[in-house]
Amino acid sequence: MIIVTGGAGFIGSALVWKLNNEGIDNILIVDRLGSSDKWKNLVSRRFEDYLHKSRFLEMVLDDRISGDIEAVVHLGACSSTVERDADYLMENNYRYSRIIAEWALRRNIRFIYASSAATYGDGSQGFSDDNRVSAVLRPINMYGYSKQIFDRWVLSNGLDEHMAGIKFFNVFGPNEYHKGEMRSVVHKAYGQVRDRGRVELFKSYRDGIEHGEQKRDFIYVKNCVDVLWWLIEQRDVRGIFNLGTGRARSWNDLARAVFSAAGKPPVIDYRDMPESIREQYQYFTEASMEKLRSAGYEKPFTSLEDAVTDYVGNYLAGGQRCLE
Repeated sequence: MIIVTGGAGFIGSALVWKLNNEGIDNILIVDRLGSSDKWKNLVSRRFEDYLHKSRFLEMVLDDRISGDIEAVVHLGACSSTVERDADYLMENNYRYSRIIAEWALRRNIRFIYASSAATYGDGSQGFSDDNRVSAVLRPINMYGYSKQIFDRWVLSNGLDEHMAGIKFFNVFGPNEYHKGEMRSVVHKAYGQVRDRGRVELFKSYRDGIEHGEQKRDFIYVKNCVDVLWWLIEQRDVRGIFNLGTGRARSWNDLARAVFSAAGKPPVIDYRDMPESIREQYQYFTEASMEKLRSAGYEKPFTSLEDAVTDYVGNYLAGGQRCLE
């Protein structure tokens, strides 16, 4: 059995889609559905059982999870970069992760978990996933810190030699529709292009960087689940790895790709960035991918243009929001 926490969420449900495509349906999904629509991500999926995250934690603490468990892929977390409740993030993103990890280690279960590029803060220390860098990063929001403190716990105890962590960069693609304001800009931009024929991007507030030329490492969710599946299969691959394409692209590039996929000419408006996020805004992210490549992952990553074309043409434009 494979346990996927956050299995109804964006990347988690996409991983379940990938596992189903590989012929695997002996899956335990752990999540909290609440009143959101993310349950729709599970409608076409095959899995053995579902547990609420609190119930799962209770069973882990009592060591009452039975069966032959091949791997735990821990993707469940609060992913809001503007969440202000620090106690909640520490309990949900750090403490919960630590309890699950310690249980998996005791049971000799393969443990793969989600970290984040938010751990890199303002990027002034670069984007290397070398352990010496990862241990001393200084995030600029509480979400990033909740991920960093778990990475630091892993590294300080030498547990990177027993598990795999993934620092996801800017992931986009099907199954994200339920995320509200945390949806990708691709998803938001397509709605603007469809409804108004124009896209809004934030202005730049940094000298030397034009409006819309802030850059991110955008990666398609299908590429992400390919890597996660590879890590499930390759139990001897351990460590904390970046997961991006290794090539930063601008918001202008992304907007133009959406217009192209929608078959419309680009019209981009630049609006003021809210003051509340200006001090926390990342102007550049680009994953160093040498570590994952050196570990043996060889599959190429989809270009921004090709990924946006697939996402818009095969999902958004036709109203198909979920992977089938």
